[in-house]
Order: sequence, then structure tokens, then C-alpha cells
Amino acid sequence: MQDVYIAIIILWAFLFMYAIAGSIDFGAGFWAMYYRKRTDTKAASIANRYLSPSWEVTNVFLVLLVVALVSFFPGAAATLGTLMIVPFCLVLFLLTIRSAFMVYSYSVQKYTNMLVIISGITGLLIPALLISILPAAIGGFVEVVGDRQYVLIDQLFTSPTFYTHLGFGLSTELFLSALLLSDYAKEAGSEETYHVYRRNAIILGPITLSFAVGAILTLIPEAFWMFENMANEWLLFTLSLLAFSIGYSALWWPTKKFGVGRPRVAVLLIALQFGLASFAYGSAHMPYFLYPDVTIYDAFTNEVMFHLLLIGYGIGMAILIPVFIWFWRLFMKDKRYLKQESTH
Repeated sequence: MQDVYIAIIILWAFLFMYAIAGSIDFGAGFWAMYYRKRTDTKAASIANRYLSPSWEVTNVFLVLLVVALVSFFPGAAATLGTLMIVPFCLVLFLLTIRSAFMVYSYSVQKYTNMLVIISGITGLLIPALLISILPAAIGGFVEVVGDRQYVLIDQLFTSPTFYTHLGFGLSTELFLSALLLSDYAKEAGSEETYHVYRRNAIILGPITLSFAVGAILTLIPEAFWMFENMANEWLLFTLSLLAFSIGYSALWWPTKKFGVGRPRVAVLLIALQFGLASFAYGSAHMPYFLYPDVTIYDAFTNEVMFHLLLIGYGIGMAILIPVFIWFWRLFMKDKRYLKQESTH
């Protein structure tokens, strides 16, 4: 395999991990806000308690993603900077506000309600800003005049593919977070909360799939080259659909605890489904970062730097992966912690 494709797979891996972790994290913030005044359910409490230890870990993947992009593909920095400067600056601003409230709200109780609102609002705005980059990168929305590049905001905001991607991003966030929170509530022994989030996941599953199909179909008039490439990835998309179908059906599988539904199986299979679909989407986008101006070959770093970076990332991930696994097991399996969470 060529070095450039090894680098792009590493970049995809960081993007995928951040997409999954970020979707669940931001979605949990929204659900905490949505249920904050409901006294008949512990859904807000479960979502808030999930946010407590998870948000710091989520930001690690964002840092890894940005650093990998700039280090492996420095030649793309200028052009992608034009495309991403506004959404990324807004994302960093919102993350700063969200993180500040996350830190101080647990020591100063008067900020707790404000945290829930800030977390919920930013939980919708941040994914929307990040997902807006995808349709812009398919081409037709960046104009080059001399040595300057301009984003055609008016055309982007009137494009159907922009709104289908936006709808897909937001529905995915809420769907994944509802799935994981249902699993979290089940582990905590909160049956009523489990059924609340299971119901949300059941509703959001078909909505997410509909937006995914819409995002593909709206590419036909906007970027037919992308649609043709995606058609060539039919096997990965078929496997993705199969994983979605089995994972979604797991919400009805019989179980001894709470009678129906295996949310852990659903979470894993839906994550697999998004992994397959995102890999197929990325493969269809190759070899372009920004169609038709920037390719991965033009932007790739030199061979010596690539191998040094590869060693550095290998050592770093050898340290981080066991820590993440330990954190996950502690977070999802510690019965004392879970029972404590469910009583708040």
C-alpha cells in the first residue's frame, strides 16, 4: 500500500473515532437539556452523568485529527484553511465555552442549569458546523481567482446536499447518543430511563437512514463524479445497510433484563455500520481533499517525515488505546459508579 493511503487511513480512523465519540457526547448534552425539567424521568440525570467523565476524552480525538491532517498533509492546509476557517473558529469558540462550564459547574452549583442549556445548544451547533465542511469539499462551492480562494456561501446555503448532510449529521448524533444512553441506563438498572432512550432510538433510526439516502441522491446534480464513485463502493454500502438492519432490530431482541432490547449489540453494530459507510464515502472522495483543486498526492508530506510521524503515532496510540479501554470498562462496568449515577 502506498504511504499516502496509509496516512489517509490513519486520518480516517481519527475522524471516525471523533465522529462516534463526539456524536454521543454532543447528543447527550442535547438530551440532558431536552429532559431537564421533566420530573417523571431520570433521563436528564443519566445524560448529565454520562457527560461528566466523557467530554475530556472526546476532545482528545479532535486534537489527534487536526494534528494528523496538518502533519501528514501540510500541502492541504492553505486551501482547506479557506474552507474551514469560519466553521472551525466557531467550533473552537463554542468548545471553549462548553468546556469552561463543564469545569466550573461541578464546583459552583449555581452554574449547573446554565451548563445544561449551554451543553444542549452547543451539542447541536458544533456538529452542524463540522458537517457543513463535507458538502463544501465535493466541489463547486470554492472559487479560485488568481491566488485567492473564495467560498461561495450563497450557493452552499441554497444547495439541497448541504441540508441533507446537515440533517444526517444531526439525526446521527441524536440516534447514536440515544442508543448509548439506553445501554447506559440499562447497566445502571434504570428501567424507565432505558425505555425512554430506546423509544428515541427507534424513532431516530429510520430518520437517520432517510437523511443518508437523501444525502447520496442530492449528490447527483451537485457532484455526479462523487455519486459515480459511491456506486462503485456498493459492497461496503451493502454491508453497512446490513449492519444497520441487524443493529436496529436488536432493539426488539428478547432479554431477561427489562424484557426487550439489547442496546449494547445495537450500539456496536450501528458503530460498525457508520464505520463501513464512512470508509466507503471517503473512498469515493479519493483522491481529492477538495474537488478538483487539491488531491492527497499534492498535499502529502515527504517520505522521511511520514515515517517519523508513523513511529510517533504508533507509540502514542500504544499508550492511549489501553487507557481508553480501561476508561470505558471503568465507566460502563463499575456497578457502584453506575448505581450512584442512577440515583441522582
